[in-house]
Amino acid sequence: MAHDHDQHAHNPRQFNRAFAIGIVLNLAFVVTEAFYGWQVNSLALLADAGHNLSDVGGLILAWAAMAATRLQPNDRHTYGWRRGSILASFINALILLVAMGSLGWESIQRLQAPVAIVGETVMLVAAVGVLVNSITAWLFFSGSRSDLNLRGAFLHMAADALVSIGVVLAGALYLWQGWGWIDPLVSLAIAIVIVLGTWSLFRQSLHLLFDGVPEQVDLPAVRQYLLGQANVCDVHDLHVWAMSTADVALTAHMAMTALPEDDEFLQAVARELHERFGIAHATLQLERDPGCPLSCSTPRVP
Repeated sequence: MAHDHDQHAHNPRQFNRAFAIGIVLNLAFVVTEAFYGWQVNSLALLADAGHNLSDVGGLILAWAAMAATRLQPNDRHTYGWRRGSILASFINALILLVAMGSLGWESIQRLQAPVAIVGETVMLVAAVGVLVNSITAWLFFSGSRSDLNLRGAFLHMAADALVSIGVVLAGALYLWQGWGWIDPLVSLAIAIVIVLGTWSLFRQSLHLLFDGVPEQVDLPAVRQYLLGQANVCDVHDLHVWAMSTADVALTAHMAMTALPEDDEFLQAVARELHERFGIAHATLQLERDPGCPLSCSTPRVP
């Protein structure tokens, strides 16, 4: 006798309003920042405008991915399009790394030939950027702790706020000391900091794309929990992977000395997997193992 069970979680919280507000605010700021950056010949402002433009694209991509997770499964896509949120996280991280690489290269070039900037304008525009990006980052903060896709959006906006703070600092130092090289130097330092912060998102999203076990799931602990259930002698074909940036799935075969007569056992195990390990989609196959003793008080570790 064999049973399987699939416990479905509720749909993830929607952030449609946050995405809409963030895209509109940042697109307006990109136009403003690019215009004044060109007017005052500030690499930091122009680079930040280009970075913000890539983030607008990233927000659109993340929003589309979240919408895709709500598409219903069908005969061609039995899981629906949930994996789109993982792909969006990966692309967001990749875009950010490329943008910062470009900013770093341009900063190195400008360090060799510093140019004059209008410090007051740079500081004023960048200060507006700090406000815009901080507001947008705050909109995604709550979701960033549990959803990798929303974390990507949050990191983009937080990174933009950091860049803008650096630009304000560059403008202030230029006004104070007249250092022409401070603008590209601050841009280079900010690029390095953001790359270091983005690498984790890139690594995690790439890991999930190849069906790696999500970092928040302790697989040995999951195995020991299953082995510790009554009459369970062996657990094999245990697989845990991310269906999306917010949904974790598990499949496993559990060999038992005696199979339960109803679904209460399966429901209890699936509920515990959800509450203890955050696994909302558990499919368990129970099988009678002829090699098991008639009574099994001590689980057999595979």
